[in-house]
Amino acid sequence: MGSIAEPVEEVTVSKPPGIRFIEYIKGSAISYRSYQAIVLIVTFFAYTAYHATRKTTSIVKSALDPQSPDVNLKSPFSWRRAYAHKPLESPRNSWVLGAGWVPFNGSDGTSLLGELDVGFLFVYAIGMFFSGHAGDRMDLRRFLTIGMVGTGLFTSLFGVGYWADIHIFYYYLIVQMLAGLFQSTGWPSVVAVVGNWFGKKKRGLIMGIWNAHTSIGNITGSVVASMLLKYGWGWSMVVPGLGITFVGLVIFLFLPVSPESVGADTDDDDLPSPKKVGKEVTEPLLKSEVLEDESAVGFLEAWRIPGVAPFALCLFFAKLVAYTFLYWLPFYISHTAIEGRYVSNEESGTLSTLFDVGGVVGGILAGHISDRLDARAITAASFMYCAIPALYFYRSYGHVSMTINIILMLITGMFVNGPYALITTAVSADLGTHSSLRGNSRALATVTAIIDGTGSIGAAIGPLLTGYISAKSWSAVFTMLMVSALIAGLLLTKLVMAEVAAKIQGSRSSHESHRSRPPTLEV
Repeated sequence: MGSIAEPVEEVTVSKPPGIRFIEYIKGSAISYRSYQAIVLIVTFFAYTAYHATRKTTSIVKSALDPQSPDVNLKSPFSWRRAYAHKPLESPRNSWVLGAGWVPFNGSDGTSLLGELDVGFLFVYAIGMFFSGHAGDRMDLRRFLTIGMVGTGLFTSLFGVGYWADIHIFYYYLIVQMLAGLFQSTGWPSVVAVVGNWFGKKKRGLIMGIWNAHTSIGNITGSVVASMLLKYGWGWSMVVPGLGITFVGLVIFLFLPVSPESVGADTDDDDLPSPKKVGKEVTEPLLKSEVLEDESAVGFLEAWRIPGVAPFALCLFFAKLVAYTFLYWLPFYISHTAIEGRYVSNEESGTLSTLFDVGGVVGGILAGHISDRLDARAITAASFMYCAIPALYFYRSYGHVSMTINIILMLITGMFVNGPYALITTAVSADLGTHSSLRGNSRALATVTAIIDGTGSIGAAIGPLLTGYISAKSWSAVFTMLMVSALIAGLLLTKLVMAEVAAKIQGSRSSHESHRSRPPTLEV
C-alpha cells in the first residue's frame, strides 16, 4: 500500500481553482464532510442541467407539430379510431395547437419528431459506452466540463433554427445527434464522482435523494421551456443551453473528483473497519488508497460481473417506458381532452411536471425500501409490476377530470421512475464495486455506462415507436408500455428468487442461533 504522503503530493496540483480559492480565503483546508457536501451539490446541479436540456424538445414538440388531437377516449383500449375529427376543427382548437413549423407540421410530422428522438438517444446510448470507458481513464472534472459545454452549444443551435428560419430536417437531426453525444458524458461521470466520496452504507437512500436531480431537471426544463414558448420556441432551447454551459463552468471550478485528487483525509465512516462493534460492517465504494498499477476494467470483463446483464436488460425496458413519458407526455396531454377541454402547449408542459414530482418520491422510496430490505432486485421488480396497473388507469381515466389526471400521473411517475432511479444509481454503484473485481476501483464508470447505455437503447426505441404508433392509436402506445414494464420485472426473476432465498436462509440462521444461545442468568 502506498504511503500517506504520496497521494497528497499528487493531488495538490490538481485541486480545482475554486477549491484553491476557497481555501485561500478560509485560510485552512476544507474538511472531508465539506468536500462531500460540495460533491453532492455540484453533481446534483450538473445532472439537473443535463436533464433540463434533454426535456426541452418534448415541450417544443407540441409547437412544432400541432397534429389532430386524440379523441377516442370513451373506449380507451380500442385499436380503432373514432370518426370524430370535424368537431375538433374549431377556431379554438386551431389557436391552441398553433400553426407548427415546417417540416414537422405535415402529415408525417409525428414520425419525424420520433426520428429526432431516436437520433439523439441512439448516439447517446452508443456514446455512453465510450464515455464510461473514457471516464475511468480521464480527469472527470475536465471530461464533464467538455460534455456540458458541448451539450449547451448544440441545444442552443437547435433553437437558432427558429431565428435563422431553417426548415431542413437533417439540420435538426444532426444537431440533436451531436447533443446526444455530449449528453452521454454526464451520467457515468457524476455517478463515478459520487462513488469516490461515499461508502456503501445507506447508498440506496443517499443516491435515491441525490437522484432527484433527474426529475428536478425534467421539471425545470418543462417549466422554463413552457414559459418561453410564447416568445418563440427557439428561446425554449437556447436558454436551457446557456444554463448548462454556465453549470459546466462551475463544475470546472469546483468539482473535487476524489479524496485523493484533493488530498482529503478519508472520513472515519468511510474507512473499511470490520472491527467496529455493534455497527454494520460496510465496504467503501472506492478504496481510499489508489494503487499505481491498478488498471481499468475491460468492457467484456465488466459485462461478466454477476448481476450486470439482468439489471442492464431490465433497465432497457424500464427506460423505454420512462423516456416515452419524458419525450411524449406534454404532447400527449396537449392532444387529449381533459374534462372536454384541450389545454395549451404551455399548460401541458407545466402539467407534465407532476409525472416527475411522482418520480422524485418514487426514487427516494425505492432507495429507502431497498436499503431496509437489502434487496435491490425485489424492490425494482415490485415497482415495475405496480407500474402496469398505474399505466392502464392513467390511459383509461386520466381524461375524466383534471384532479384524477393529476393523481394518476403522480402515481404513474412514482412507479415508473422508482426502479429506473434505483438501477442507475445504487445498483450501478453496488455492481461497480462487486467482490469479483477484487477491490479494483476503476470499474465504476464502465459498469454505470454499460447499465445506463443498455437502458438508453431502450430509451431510444420507445420514443421512436411512439412517434409511429401514436399516429394511429395512443392506446397501442400504452399497451406497448405495459408489456415493457412486465418484461422489465420478469428479467429480474432470477435475482429476485436469489434474494428471497437469501432472506429465508438468513431468517433460519438467525432463528437457530437464537435457539442455541444459552439463557442469560440475571443476578
